[in-house]
Amino acid sequence: MGKGRGSRRNANGAGRQTSESAAGNDRDRIIDAMLAGIARQGWRRLSLADIAVEAGMPVLGLYRVYQSKSAVLCGFFRRIDEAVLANPVETAPDERPRDRVFDLLMRRFDALSPHRAALERLGRDLPMDPLAALAAGASLLHSMRWMLEAAGIPGEGLAGIVAVKLTAAAYMATLRTWLHDESPDLAPTMAALDRRLRGIERWYGSPRHDPGRDPDPDATARA
Repeated sequence: MGKGRGSRRNANGAGRQTSESAAGNDRDRIIDAMLAGIARQGWRRLSLADIAVEAGMPVLGLYRVYQSKSAVLCGFFRRIDEAVLANPVETAPDERPRDRVFDLLMRRFDALSPHRAALERLGRDLPMDPLAALAAGASLLHSMRWMLEAAGIPGEGLAGIVAVKLTAAAYMATLRTWLHDESPDLAPTMAALDRRLRGIERWYGSPRHDPGRDPDPDATARA
């Protein structure tokens, strides 16, 4: 009997893993379908039905995963976050927090590279969809907070909130450069990002603050 119960537990566990894997595959198919649709026909003309057809699934299949176009878009941002955060940030004892943020945001641009056409079209269309723009803006701030946390910079409190918002602004300004940067080494993008981060680095706290350590208690006061 014990063996039977163990077998059922193992079967249930395998079933959950298979279900989670299938759900992850569906999410990726839907996100990729959305990006292809944006690149081809733009954000405003793209419907949920179009995304379902592109993904090769019924509308009900899409509905079970995402309930709106904005939700699919935020799912894309989350996927980029996970790609950036998959590997820890390498640090040196005398490294500035700004350098860690720079590395993470350049990772982000690398992860976005296959989707440049869709992002360029999205940048033109999204301002004309206020609700989707608000959702995207909230998702961006969420992403930037996690970028700072991964760099060892607290994203909470007054100084943290300001740092998140300033980083988001620096990222969006650099994104406009990146969209038109055809250089093999992204030198113009790196220069633009470095320049903008230098302008806000005082909000990042102590140069010796490493991820995993308690923040410098005097950093907020100095800022």
